[in-house]
Amino acid sequence: MTSDFDLTGKVAIVTGGNGGIGYGIARGLARAGTNIVVAARQPAKNAQAVAALREIGVEAMGVVTDVQDEGAVQAMVHATAETFGHVDILVNNAGINIRKAPQDYTLAEWQQVLSTNLTGVFLCSRAVYPCMLKAGGGKIINIGSMTSVFGSNVSPAYAATKGGVVQFTKSLAIFWAKDNIQVNAILPGWIHTDLTASASSERYNFIKARIPYGRWGEPDELAGAAVFLASRASDYVTGIALPVDGGYTSM
Repeated sequence: MTSDFDLTGKVAIVTGGNGGIGYGIARGLARAGTNIVVAARQPAKNAQAVAALREIGVEAMGVVTDVQDEGAVQAMVHATAETFGHVDILVNNAGINIRKAPQDYTLAEWQQVLSTNLTGVFLCSRAVYPCMLKAGGGKIINIGSMTSVFGSNVSPAYAATKGGVVQFTKSLAIFWAKDNIQVNAILPGWIHTDLTASASSERYNFIKARIPYGRWGEPDELAGAAVFLASRASDYVTGIALPVDGGYTSM
């Protein structure tokens, strides 16, 4: 009997998939049989991720993509469809952070965070919609944050975008349910990545003390949730925001 979690032959675009949470999710999807398109800005880092994913036994390719750029996003989807013939899964993971007090942001900095973290989700989702519609359905997984739930005393622009990601997820889920496209969000807890590496030891330990598991998470620990939301096991699940946080939001 074929497992409801089997993704053999599926094709997933993972934005920001060359490192951190995106790469952890890409690895998990690949282990479930998914062919992966790594869409990110750094060609050399993309190539490294692609080589490692191919070692798992799936097809993978890298596409240099800036999710703020409408043309680049369209080219990313076109390249995926040209190579694989279909797009089944989109993981909107690409994101940036600028840590400043709100009064210290320039307008350009504010807009850069919003353009990448929120507008990028819109552009990528809109771009894959025709492919998924033609195929009779698909899965979109948006990556939120603990700041989708809580405010932030270090990253107000980031928090605003991640709150927006959850609300946009719900709206897409409503609009596209009739098209058999499930749209959900994962809310990672405090995970060891390049984005969190700059946390001071005081902040790191303060956060760790609140996590029931007693430690920060690792990127691969997002893989199970992503495989579930990408598979037919979640065909009746849409519009949710799933924390993967070691129990942080339970405290």
